[in-house]
Amino acid sequence: MEESIVEQALQDYKEGVGTFEKHLPHVARKYRQFTEACFQEGELSVKEKHLIALALGVMSNDEYCIIYHTKGAVDQGASQQEVLEAAAVSGAFGGGLAMSQAVTLLQDALQQFLPGESLKH
Repeated sequence: MEESIVEQALQDYKEGVGTFEKHLPHVARKYRQFTEACFQEGELSVKEKHLIALALGVMSNDEYCIIYHTKGAVDQGASQQEVLEAAAVSGAFGGGLAMSQAVTLLQDALQQFLPGESLKH
């Protein structure tokens, strides 16, 4: 049976981490320790942390994080609905990010570059 794109991406990531670790073991160890600490059970559950991470992955278009943290969330018991809702929040955030720039910085830039024209309210 042929390996899926998702499985191949996970394998590529693992191999890449292994290569990185051979060249910079102290950096790889510290990074792994840091991320393991971030994903330990705390006030937020491990599942919730993976849902946050997958939403951030969607928002930042990080394919490996989308795959890795979707798997992490599902492995921690997340349902399809929970995963999709986390992804939807990232869409709302991304839209909000664009809108906040449009109603602030963009308007300031227009006033700077077109000083004789006022924005219609």
